[in-house]
Amino acid sequence: MKQLFGIAAIVCITFFATPTFAQPASELQAWKDLKFSMFIHWGIYSELGGVWDGKPISRGLSEQIQAHAGIYSDTYAAVAKRFNPGKWNADSVVLLAKAAGMRSIVITSKHHDGFCMFQSAHTDFDVVDATPYKRDVLKELSDACRRHGVRFGIYFSLIDWHYPQASPISSHNSDYITPEHHEYNKKQVTELLTNYGTVSELWFDMGSQSFEQSKALRDLVHTLQPNCFVSSRIGNDMGDFTVMGDNQEPDYSIGVPWQSPASFFDETWGYRSWQQRGSETDKFNEKLTSLIRVASRGGNYLLNIGPKGDGAVVDFEKHVLLQMGAWLKTNGEAIYGVQPDPFRVPFAWGSITSRPDKLYLHVLTPPANGALVLPGLKGKIKSSYRLRDHIRVQTSENANGVTVKTPTGTTAFDVLVLEFKDNYAIAPAVVIKDVDGKIVLNTHNAFKYFSNSTIDYNTRYQSTVKESWMMGTSQKALYMQSLYYTNQEKGKTIDLLLNGKESTVALEGGEPVPLQVDLAGLVWAPTLVSEAQWSGLESSRKEIEHVVEGIASRGGVSKEDVVRFKKETEKPGEIILLPAEMLTAYYAVQEITSTKEQPLLVEITAGEGVVVFVNNEEQLIHLAPHKEERTTYTVLVHLKAGSNRIVVKLFNNFHKEIQFAIKASPQQIIYRKQLGPVEMKPGKFYDASWRLHNPETQHQTLLLPNLWLESARE
Repeated sequence: MKQLFGIAAIVCITFFATPTFAQPASELQAWKDLKFSMFIHWGIYSELGGVWDGKPISRGLSEQIQAHAGIYSDTYAAVAKRFNPGKWNADSVVLLAKAAGMRSIVITSKHHDGFCMFQSAHTDFDVVDATPYKRDVLKELSDACRRHGVRFGIYFSLIDWHYPQASPISSHNSDYITPEHHEYNKKQVTELLTNYGTVSELWFDMGSQSFEQSKALRDLVHTLQPNCFVSSRIGNDMGDFTVMGDNQEPDYSIGVPWQSPASFFDETWGYRSWQQRGSETDKFNEKLTSLIRVASRGGNYLLNIGPKGDGAVVDFEKHVLLQMGAWLKTNGEAIYGVQPDPFRVPFAWGSITSRPDKLYLHVLTPPANGALVLPGLKGKIKSSYRLRDHIRVQTSENANGVTVKTPTGTTAFDVLVLEFKDNYAIAPAVVIKDVDGKIVLNTHNAFKYFSNSTIDYNTRYQSTVKESWMMGTSQKALYMQSLYYTNQEKGKTIDLLLNGKESTVALEGGEPVPLQVDLAGLVWAPTLVSEAQWSGLESSRKEIEHVVEGIASRGGVSKEDVVRFKKETEKPGEIILLPAEMLTAYYAVQEITSTKEQPLLVEITAGEGVVVFVNNEEQLIHLAPHKEERTTYTVLVHLKAGSNRIVVKLFNNFHKEIQFAIKASPQQIIYRKQLGPVEMKPGKFYDASWRLHNPETQHQTLLLPNLWLESARE
């Protein structure tokens, strides 16, 4: 489940779950430090401005008007003949980005319509060969970026509605990339990374590539320009950074480099002539708030403009950007090159960015009492002031932390700075303490670092790449450490951090421990299956919670549920074959009645994607990374006396059917692996974390649902 921070660590926080990247650390840091960039959606669709045949096209995004208005390919291609953007000025656009405080620009070299804003040797459907403009837009912009010291990035659509050998227009944009289309894409990517100087990032979008296609395209990019960063929408977890959903401000910690793409309006990215734009002040407040929130969570903010067909930047967008630039001119120290909020607890008054010796308090909603409370903060404050005018800020400290008094005249978007003589420390907000001489760490009490594991735009989910904890004890003692795991985790290797020391641990060779399970005392109800209303895994947590809560509120599966659900089998473990198409999903409900509290290892066979809840608590979420037709998972279920309910969501995108089964595991065995002892003292905190050792990709989920670490007093 999404979490808004929740456990605070002693300051130095590791935000990346894998130790190596394709680019050198200095290049990675430089990319992360950008924080604020300009996105540009511009093409021949801008000439139409969201209007076709004299009528506004309100369905869909205006840059996809060809699909949403049902325009024939040859009719749409003819729009290029009147594309002559005389008001386009690359230098002016770059200078606007600089004035707005943006450090890089990413422009659509080719959107889904296949029209190229650069001269390509592989098609004449481009700005030089097909329009009266006859000028290479990308060349002009890349040269202007170089002149003015702004990084240059390129957007490239993997789907192409103009290329004859590509898949046709679909309703979902996750079209298969044919072998011919893949080769065409590689040729154009080679042009883009050869003819336009240094490219900061290549922002792929849409399409559904095979694993081999995504890898080949990523390797091509890194071969041509090793320091060019690849977006996660290349698919199959091949991205150097993960891209959030459009206009998404995540309320959880992300364990990989990431970026949030944002549009001025939810309805469109490309220019829409009839767009209701509202108040410039309101939009400034909205977008500056988003920038601050993204920066405070460790990401980069990519804000889009949609120039008109004549090349002019919309005045509304220009004015908002200039207001943001004016704020950044005064307060940019609190945005550029900063580290995330180290507290990991929400503040009603605003957000925090940080440096090793500074905290920047972004006041978004000034509190009525003028007090900003920072719980658990320790450190010698050298100075405290309001950033815009350096007026002194009063602070007070007690055992619970630091209280900051806002100076008179503090308004929304003011930044208050706390500068420390040395470093600062933040006591954990949540400490896992010993109970009856034991401390147990598992996925349910962990602070999680996430990424997005992505096969294609419609086949993705929020993956967990690292789990961490803080431990504490009530008395001085030597604690023996043991790892417990099941066949689900067996054979994997983890990087385990315990009290500041990291080691690589293979989940092999553990002592088998039979579970004391009364299998004969379990009653398995018929398995009930129903088609899901929404197919994706992204919203499955809330969706399944709703299903679970509805059943729970009725005290179990009712007669209405039996009517609504399709009863498939009364034999636990029997494979159920469910017909499936693209973006198909089902719910399965399995009730188990137990005579007592006891553990049970359950095997669940599923298709491409699965989410499992047991008694209202999520156990695992996974998407088979290589489109496997069938995967079996082992889940350790803690049964309570009486009725227990397992709810499974099954997802499919690439196969003709979903295979599903649920049964008690034939091996009711867990494994225990002894680790070295750790001496713990009262009043101190001891850190712990694990992540996969050398994962296939940095976005790969842990998939360690049953792993736990137990610290027991000797």
